[in-house]
Order: sequence, then structure tokens, then C-alpha cells
Amino acid sequence: MKPIPIPLLFLLAGLALPAFGAELACPDLARAVQVASCPSDEELRYTFTGYCSDDKLRYKGDTDVCTTFESYRQFKNLALWESADGNFSAYVSCDRAPEAVKATRATSVRVARQGRINLVVCGYGDGLNFTHRTRAECRVSTAACVGDASACKAICD
Repeated sequence: MKPIPIPLLFLLAGLALPAFGAELACPDLARAVQVASCPSDEELRYTFTGYCSDDKLRYKGDTDVCTTFESYRQFKNLALWESADGNFSAYVSCDRAPEAVKATRATSVRVARQGRINLVVCGYGDGLNFTHRTRAECRVSTAACVGDASACKAICD
């Protein structure tokens, strides 16, 4: 009988162990960075004309955003932000001061599904959500983390 090669033994031993999920903590926004610039007023006015002149929006009845330039500006005046490690991202209103974003702490975490992608959504209040997208199955370890932002975690397998 031939002996089993040692690397194969390590591989088989690794397969026999249970798989533990990776813990995913909501990011500390003090280290988050704005990775895209805010659109200028000129850009917003230009895109307002193009976006709101599309007739298919009217036929769908989807014209709430196009009633005034201010409502369109509120809808589209966003910039992309990322967590320090790049795992979480969010579109944040450019009307919100960067210092205010960085001072915010996580208050909730939830898992949602969008097609085949799972979303780990960290809530920071006032509609600010940073999202991690993955194909891994995720579950929330503690949903209520209002008092302790470090408890806002999900486990993804």
C-alpha cells in the first residue's frame, strides 16, 4: 500500500473542518473617504435638461424628480464615498458636510438581497447607508447596535 502524500493529508484535514464565516463589521466613517467629486451646478442643470426631457418618464408617471430643478438637485447631487478598506460604499448627498459624515456612527445593520447579490447594509441615521455587496450568504449577528457601533456586524459564509 502506498503512503498518502503529506500535502494531500493537509488538504483532506482542511476539508473536514467546519467552515467559519468571516465577520464583517460596519465601517468607522471617521476613516471613510469621498472618492468621487460632487457635480457642479452647471453639470446638474445640463443633466436636468436631458434627464427630465425624456418622454418615457412622463408616460410612466415618473416625474416627481422633474417638477423643479431643486427636487432634481436633491435627487442627483450625490458623491460616492467608500470605507477605508473599500469594502463598503454609499452615495452621500453633497449638501451634507464631510465632517458630519465622518462624525456619524452606525446604528443598525441588516442583510438584504438584490437578485443573486447579498447586501450588508449599515445604517447611520438620516438615510445614510453604507453597503457591502457579496455573493456569499450573510446573516446579522446583532441587529440592534444603537448603543454600541462596534456591535454592528454581519457574518458571511
